[in-house]
This record gives sequence, C-alpha cells and structure tokens, in this order.
Amino acid sequence: MYFIQPTRTIPYLEHVIETLPNLQMIHIDDIHLYDSTIITIADVQDYLTHQWSLPTVVIGHEHEGSALSQAWELGALAGWIWTSLPSDPEQSLLKIDAQYKRNQDSRDLPSAAELQKRLLPNPIELQNYQVETFFQPSAYLSGDWYDYWKISDKEIIFYLADVSGHGVTSSLLTSWMAAFHGRSKTPRELIKKLNGMLVQENIEKHITMIAGTLNLETHDLRWSSAGHYPPAIIFEPNQAPKILNSSSFPLGLTEDLDVEEFECRLTRHARFIVCSDGALEPFDGGLNEQFAQLVHHLQNQSFQAPNHVADDIAILSLRRMN
Repeated sequence: MYFIQPTRTIPYLEHVIETLPNLQMIHIDDIHLYDSTIITIADVQDYLTHQWSLPTVVIGHEHEGSALSQAWELGALAGWIWTSLPSDPEQSLLKIDAQYKRNQDSRDLPSAAELQKRLLPNPIELQNYQVETFFQPSAYLSGDWYDYWKISDKEIIFYLADVSGHGVTSSLLTSWMAAFHGRSKTPRELIKKLNGMLVQENIEKHITMIAGTLNLETHDLRWSSAGHYPPAIIFEPNQAPKILNSSSFPLGLTEDLDVEEFECRLTRHARFIVCSDGALEPFDGGLNEQFAQLVHHLQNQSFQAPNHVADDIAILSLRRMN
C-alpha cells in the first residue's frame, strides 16, 4: 500500500509512519506512476485538492470533520484522525482493502454478464427448422447454458446444461463448457468428454445436461440426458405432449457415467423443447404440479418469466417448420 507525502506540515507524521512501517512512501506529483488499484493513505486536504482516482484512506485533524465528510462523498474509503489511529491500523487496512476488492468485483459484474451473453451461440439458419431460445439469469451471471452448432450440412448438435449452485464459479463453468466441449459429434461423446474433464479437475460442482443431434433432412433426433430435470418435451399438433423421461447421473459425480442414447423422429410442425429447472420457479406447488403448469404454458406458447427470478432460466427449442 502507498502513503502519499503530505504537502502541509503534520506534527504527528513520524509517529504514523512508525505505526505503519510497511507502506511505500510516494510523492504527490508521482501518483500517475503507481498502480491505481492499490490502497493509498493520504492527508485529507491533499485528497480534496487533487481528487485522484486511487482508492484512498484519508487522515485529518479532529476539527476537520467537514473535510473528512467531503472526502467520503468524493469516494474515500475511510477517514481517520491523525492523533487517533485505529488500535491495529494494519489490520484495519487489510479489512478496508478486502472490502474494496469485493466492491470492485461487484462493479465488474454487469460487464462480466455482458461478456457471458456474448458467448451464447449466434442464431443460425437451418433447413426446415428454427431454433428458439430464452435466457434469463437470476442475478448478473448464470449457471444455465445452451449451445448448438452444425456438424455437417444436414445435421446439428445441441445441449442445454444447468450447473449446480449460483454465482461466479457456476458461471465460469458455463464458459468452460463453451470453450472445451471440443465440437463433439454425438450426444454421448459430448457428455462423456465434459464429464471426464469435470471429474479430472475435481471441481466440487455437478452439471445436469440434455444433449442431442438432429438430422435436418430425415428429422431423426438422437438425445441423451445426464441427470437433467425437467425432462425434454415434444409438442406435436393435435397430440398430447410427449415427455421424454430418462434416468441417469449428472456430470462430475463419477468417472463411470453410463450414457444412454434415445431416438425419435420429429413430425411436421413438431417442437422439441429443453428447459432448465429455473423454468419451474414461476409456478406454485410441488415438482409435479410445477412441471404440469410449465408443459401447459409451453404447449400454448404462453410461458412468461417474471422480471425477477430466484433461479436462472434457460430454454432451447427446435421447431420443425414444414
């Protein structure tokens, strides 16, 4: 941390310097040469005069309460008195530094959220099909994710994943998936590859996922689930919804993950939909009641998420257009 040499005479300066021996003394004219993220201690009058951007703890005389208040309004992290420093000033500085870094992290969250959204796949034009998506984080960053890409002129692969928990770690895993799925060619290969990497890295998170491939000409759909709930759903005109239940383990729990592939064929105007469990949150009741309401709204294309949700929501839909 830095200590800016006061430009006015401070009778207690030597005592303060002895109390804080690990500070680096710098001159006020050289501020621009130093790291703007490191905590600085300075005289309150110098801070008010120059109003630099370094995170600063100001020190004033007992009668300078008004100046200390002004400094606080301008962004000073704390205000001390020259003759009455905290009993353990070094420990106090460490706490101030930790709080400052937490606040900086919070300020970075909107930018991080924007970067995360940019990692989502771009819309693609597909023969006979339309991809529809919905993405709403519960906070700035999301632990839900989806992706899709062409593996040939007539086939695409896709997945929707839900990382356990919330916050930065969960959201980082979504970016990790986007970067390291390796452009797999089958649902089983994709799930096995991600599971192996997750177990190898020993990250204390698990991921549920539904992955699949779709042939755009034959309309054959192959899909696999890794412990994901709610199950995938197929909606067909004038037909009851088809719930594609399966039983399996999430990713990250065991190396010996048994991945089963299922097959079906999408009829004309059918919709294949996968949701994260956050899509159940807007509805009341237990899981069965919530799922029934979700199916009803998806079938009638009336699903609406509230403005503020307790869990991340992601929805991926493949709609056959002819």
